[in-house]
Amino acid sequence: MRVSIREMRNQLGRLDELLAEEHELIITRHNKPVARVLPIKGYEPKPDHKVLRDRLPSQETGSEVLQRLDREER
Repeated sequence: MRVSIREMRNQLGRLDELLAEEHELIITRHNKPVARVLPIKGYEPKPDHKVLRDRLPSQETGSEVLQRLDREER
């Protein structure tokens, strides 16, 4: 799909949708191609904090107990 720079600026919020539909975007200035945008193959976004926390095993001892023990050792 060919889009001008002006159209690209207006559609920037939909860039991921356009790439999913078209698989390639050609950015033009004065009807001459200046850039090609391609999706990254095999890209997996970093997991958010909730996913990372859910992967961790739960602690047997509560954090308040661990903090108290740490303070008592000082």
